[in-house]
Amino acid sequence: MEYQDIIKEWKQKKFRPLYWLEGEEDFFIDQVSNYAEHHLLDEAEKGFNLTILYGKDTDWSTVINACRRYPMFAERQVVVLKEAQSMKDILKLEAYIDNPLASTIFVVAHKQGKIDGRSKLAKLIKEKGVLLSTKKMYDNQLPAWVDAYVGSLGRAISQKAGILLVDHIGNDLSRMANEIDKLLVNLPPDKKIDENDIEKYVGISKEYNVFELQNALGQKDIAKVMRIIRYFAANPKAGPIQMVLPSLYNFFSKMIMVFGVKGGEKEIAAAIGVHPFFVKDYINAARQYGLEGTEKAILLLHTYNLRSIGINDSGVEDGELMKELVYKMMY
Repeated sequence: MEYQDIIKEWKQKKFRPLYWLEGEEDFFIDQVSNYAEHHLLDEAEKGFNLTILYGKDTDWSTVINACRRYPMFAERQVVVLKEAQSMKDILKLEAYIDNPLASTIFVVAHKQGKIDGRSKLAKLIKEKGVLLSTKKMYDNQLPAWVDAYVGSLGRAISQKAGILLVDHIGNDLSRMANEIDKLLVNLPPDKKIDENDIEKYVGISKEYNVFELQNALGQKDIAKVMRIIRYFAANPKAGPIQMVLPSLYNFFSKMIMVFGVKGGEKEIAAAIGVHPFFVKDYINAARQYGLEGTEKAILLLHTYNLRSIGINDSGVEDGELMKELVYKMMY
């Protein structure tokens, strides 16, 4: 079950006694646990029937006693256990989960990993409740996620604006959602988010960013590449070398995979893990560099990454390192 499905069922007043939320993606876990905390009970009911516990500050007996209480002046009570991964003896929750109270909605937020799927507790969770197992999204899934998230708020975002956000923020969904929420506060209700809005309210230049640098390198547009590098040198927060080099390495690593794929754009997009809309950029860049040039670029990125952290380097500034790197990559 996906996190949206859980919330959808709650809105339909369909409840199970246990919701176990676990895995690597905090955003999905937070969406469900926050909804449980703020929306499952009326304001008048929360005083007696909402219990929030934290794994590092509680123990298994306190949690079970809270879950076994009966609701007061309400049909149900809600118990939310946050940071469950920090609770000692968490396996002792088995006793309650094996025989949960129907009038209690018990929500467990277990971040940074999963419990052992072979344990009795894991088997009981699947049998008695709802298990949400989350994982980090792949880079090629992020643009679609941004579209869907903005759409869920009744708004729209241009493709380039979405890519700017993804390229700048990466797969930190909590931060991504926060930036989108702040954007929408500042825009008229019927305004589609575009790259100008990203530049104004998020602080990402629509012309000078890693995405544009990547495209310029792929086209071997030396003039544009150098303009962007000079901008990064003058505005270190806009393009720190520690952010730029991994992005470029990811670009060329996907590019080299193009040479080993048989088939058209659809097959290449699936093989290298990018959205079909962008696969032409990789194909054209592969033609520009060739296999040997792509391999050379990857080796240079490795070398200059070491230099950027002080290995085999005599203290050259980041801007000069980037100029050296991109010049050697293109020639």
